[in-house]
Amino acid sequence: MESRGVPPGPYRATKLWNEVTTSFRAGMPLRKHRQHFKKYGNCFTAGEAVDWLYDLLRNNSNFGPEVTRQQTIQLLRKFLKNHVIEDIKGRWGSENVDDNNQLFRFPATSPLKTLPRRHLELRKNNVENFSKDKDSIFKLRNLSRRTPKRHGLHLSQENGEKIKHEIINEDQENAIDNRELSQEDVEEVWRYVILIYLQTILGVPSLEEVINPKQVIPQYIMYNMANTSKHGVVILQNKSDDLPHWVLSAMKCLANWPRSNDMNNPTYVGFERDVFRTIADYFLDLPEPLLTFEYYELFVNILGLLQPHLERVAIDALQLCCLLLPPPNRRKLQLLMRMISRMSQNVDMPKLHDAMGMRSLMIHTFSRCVLCCAEEVDLDELLAGRLVSFLMDHHQEILQVPSYLQIAVEKHLDYLKKGHIENPGDGLFAPLPTYSYCKQISAQEFDEQKVSTSQAAIAELLENIIKNRSLPLKEKRKKLKQFQKEYPLIYQKRFPTMESEAALFGDKPTIKQPMLILRKPKFRSLRY
Repeated sequence: MESRGVPPGPYRATKLWNEVTTSFRAGMPLRKHRQHFKKYGNCFTAGEAVDWLYDLLRNNSNFGPEVTRQQTIQLLRKFLKNHVIEDIKGRWGSENVDDNNQLFRFPATSPLKTLPRRHLELRKNNVENFSKDKDSIFKLRNLSRRTPKRHGLHLSQENGEKIKHEIINEDQENAIDNRELSQEDVEEVWRYVILIYLQTILGVPSLEEVINPKQVIPQYIMYNMANTSKHGVVILQNKSDDLPHWVLSAMKCLANWPRSNDMNNPTYVGFERDVFRTIADYFLDLPEPLLTFEYYELFVNILGLLQPHLERVAIDALQLCCLLLPPPNRRKLQLLMRMISRMSQNVDMPKLHDAMGMRSLMIHTFSRCVLCCAEEVDLDELLAGRLVSFLMDHHQEILQVPSYLQIAVEKHLDYLKKGHIENPGDGLFAPLPTYSYCKQISAQEFDEQKVSTSQAAIAELLENIIKNRSLPLKEKRKKLKQFQKEYPLIYQKRFPTMESEAALFGDKPTIKQPMLILRKPKFRSLRY
């Protein structure tokens, strides 16, 4: 079942919960079951629910194919706790659900959660108060008399260059004196530019529903951009905010395994598991997740970009959002992603869990210390797992410093200094990123394209076998015979007749002669 798509906005996790519960309630097959010599109608077993819900989550773009069966069972337990389901005797409120034949049914009450109106009004008041103190940076102010009325996001790159040349020419003529900029001006430009770029990348008319402007701290952005090592990792001036030495040593040990396992390290059985448990305990005991409680809504909204045709958009959006983090959090996130990415790709790493593979273990262990809500959210584990999986695959791009942002800020400061812009929040002259989106096709068209692409690849494989001159003739005949058995239609299309097949080996087609039919002689009677 495909995701119907939850639009960006506040409380997206609650909206996703409502979407999943609605889909589960509408699509889960119900039938009669017998238990303890008694029949029950319109119900399902826990195992059937796990199977159906597991398939739903893996095909939902908000969660992805890396959802595990154990995570599905955990979600089903939350369904029982929140009275989305109940057992056949009407009991609910506990989390006593396993992957077995226990019978459950849907209650008559609605399982949907209501959005907290009080928090919505509080967010609205915060934005209104901020607008009173200072013009909202989401509402682009008019530029000087030399710029068009439509500006900011609506200003094309071509028009921007034209205006830029006009300003430069006029500047040369009038010789405008440079203006001194305060530190507050510089910080406001950083805040303004990064939010405008983020709004453009996400393609939303406003960011007010996912982040409050006061949450953006320019000092963090400026520090994260300027203080990095040659590998792009944030360098902290205050070492007390850094990871403890013993945690860094443990992370280096596992990230560089087995090269770091020299003679100075212990080599007892289970050493790697103990080191991993030490690292996991440290991160799980942090007072808040690395992406902070404050930015929970922002990152959850970006999770809805995590689709194959929007991968580039998601990478660029996460790149900007991770610049908003406090420098110690960003450094911890960078080092953690580097470690778990290396460990999941290291074939020499000993097994750290009896039941889970390395990648699944990394996601399961560290997802909640990367992203979670201050208030309990039932989909936290699934949403965090989806994000951590994406970060593992793209952490090098996401956690690097975007050079275009620095250039845009410098240009903006230059215009502000020369007096072409009166306020830090006036129109953006640097070209904004543009994105082209793939055209959505139907499921039937997707299946047809998938089949045609697969057949083309298989046909190319057949041609490679045919044209391979280094392959012995006997081996080539054997491979072609095997190919004909596996893909008879593709083989027949390439060799429609026996002559075309024989021409490949330079043989003449063998034509079997019809068998002679001998007529039986007629026996005549000996009697005359």
